[in-house]
Amino acid sequence: MGVLTAPVARVSEFRQLLMDGALEHGALVADGAMGTLLASKGASIQRCLDELNLSRPALVRDVHQEYARAGAQILETNTFGANRRRLALFGFGDKVRAINQAGVRIAREAARSVCEAGSARPFEDPDSAAPAGSIKAPPFVAGTVGPLGVRMEPLGLITIEEARAAFREQIEVLVESGVDLLMLETFQDLKELREAILAAREAAGPEMIVGAHLSVDDDGTLASGACPREFTELLDEWPVDVIGLNCSSGPKVILETIEAMSAWTSKPLSAMPNAGLPTAVGGRNIYSCTPSYMAQYARRFLRAGVRILGGCCGTTPEHIREIREVVRETQPEPRRVSVAEPERVQEGLIQALPIGERSGLGAKLASGRFVAMVEILPPRGADVSREIAGAKECRRAGFDCITVPDGPRASARMSAPALCELIQQKADIECVLHVCCRDRNVLGLQSALLGAHAVGIRNLLCITGDPPNHTGTYPDATAVFDVDSIGLTAMAAHLNQGLDLGGHPLGSQTSLLVGVAANPAASNLDDELRRFELKIKAGAEYAITQAIFDVDLLEKFLRRIEVFKIPVIAGIWPLASFRNGEFMINEMRIPVPSESMARMSMAGSGEAARAEGVAIAREIVERVRGMVAGVQLSAPFGRYQMAIDVVEAIGSSLKLH
Repeated sequence: MGVLTAPVARVSEFRQLLMDGALEHGALVADGAMGTLLASKGASIQRCLDELNLSRPALVRDVHQEYARAGAQILETNTFGANRRRLALFGFGDKVRAINQAGVRIAREAARSVCEAGSARPFEDPDSAAPAGSIKAPPFVAGTVGPLGVRMEPLGLITIEEARAAFREQIEVLVESGVDLLMLETFQDLKELREAILAAREAAGPEMIVGAHLSVDDDGTLASGACPREFTELLDEWPVDVIGLNCSSGPKVILETIEAMSAWTSKPLSAMPNAGLPTAVGGRNIYSCTPSYMAQYARRFLRAGVRILGGCCGTTPEHIREIREVVRETQPEPRRVSVAEPERVQEGLIQALPIGERSGLGAKLASGRFVAMVEILPPRGADVSREIAGAKECRRAGFDCITVPDGPRASARMSAPALCELIQQKADIECVLHVCCRDRNVLGLQSALLGAHAVGIRNLLCITGDPPNHTGTYPDATAVFDVDSIGLTAMAAHLNQGLDLGGHPLGSQTSLLVGVAANPAASNLDDELRRFELKIKAGAEYAITQAIFDVDLLEKFLRRIEVFKIPVIAGIWPLASFRNGEFMINEMRIPVPSESMARMSMAGSGEAARAEGVAIAREIVERVRGMVAGVQLSAPFGRYQMAIDVVEAIGSSLKLH
């Protein structure tokens, strides 16, 4: 779609008031919390509040009218979460247009109705002979846009292009429906906010007023660690008209951060803090900041040069009424700019070490040497003697590495890093640590990677992990999944460059070899390839496939990823029985050719079946040796000898020790 146009008269009027210094008292007053008032009127906070624009428009209209009567000069539409991604969580993904159109219409009707009734006073005309309380125009209507509610690449599944398209879809409807300005609110990810800003400009053109708001932590930084100078300088460069903060823990941190921001921008500032942090009382959230307390801070915000002042979670019409009174009685002051020099952020990053210098495995892959690995599962208890003995046997047989899964099949076992460290110490063979995203948030994952490096673990396999409620022995256990394997890969790549997750210098760097998983037999190969490409972009340096039984599928996959020039290690699973093959097909969704299943069936059970499984695995290894950089062998049910038999049967060239 092309650039859309909003009602020019009101957009121009707002720009004149805000940008050209025409504000009589130095600031415009915005409304307060939508969700807080809807909840107080009986709406469940567990439901989709944006959808109330369709099912209960009168309820939403009442909220707007209460804020207008309290003196709000800007009414924000009830569309904070009305993007396709958020709405789809409630089953309303197909109602983006209807919900946003209704949101604008309801706010406009509320603004007009209180204006006509003479019961609101957003813009009083001191030169008019009309009775006190008469107004020149109704409140402005701001189209509200919040985050998508999902992480963007490289930490999440949604691509940059998909994110911008989702924002643009919503914003096009808001602009088409006649908003006077756009308010982007409660963003914590600068990359996501940038896409929302660019989408706004694509949809609305250069004339539309766009305000961009971040939500900061108690120390004034973003979740990524970005400080006020960093994010303010970016916002100052980006194509937005107003920058500011909303939400957070209350007015104190918002004020202190706004004061810091004022040193690094000349753009108008906006502040819409929460009324403190909520406390659950009798099933309701009670916010601690009273209207009078918020009014005290309003004076400080005005002295700091804030040009738009309102409230977020917990603020009510009473809060806005008192804030408006403060604004009315306060003479505008020039913005006070802090002369303190904020700490400068170290620029640049450290060059990651070549993969050949990071580990023994990295050196072998870099030189093109065929590698062999074997998988050893962590024990269910504290006794690792069997695993250590198995690792020693595998080292003597010529294996290069031991790979250690992280909570495979969502089961409770010894931690994978602990077993890796013990194997490297006691069996004298390098390990590949699987790291899954299920059990730790982004902070815990970053700590785990740093800790693994500190104890000498250099090789990683970044995986998303199995959800406990589907596959695990503890279905009531909770999963985190802050990021998936793509985000985890990006995290490890950042650490190798001496940067934390937010791109801030750590003062040192890791030397982790970053591997990822691949599934050549995926039912949707195009999607698997799309994700594989994202892993490469995030920093993947080698890949290990799931178990391969159909070599033709592997060959097809390798042709499709040839452009990436990345070493691929084929997963090989010696079948232990015909039933083991059935498990692969039906529960692991890994295709096993009918010929292989027939051979396993004819072999019967016990030693004969295991011997046949080894024979099949040996044949697969022989076929793939010219295609891949190595093999990872599984040891079914802890039978390490089966993996060793495969290695010993394919020639002495694999014996590297």
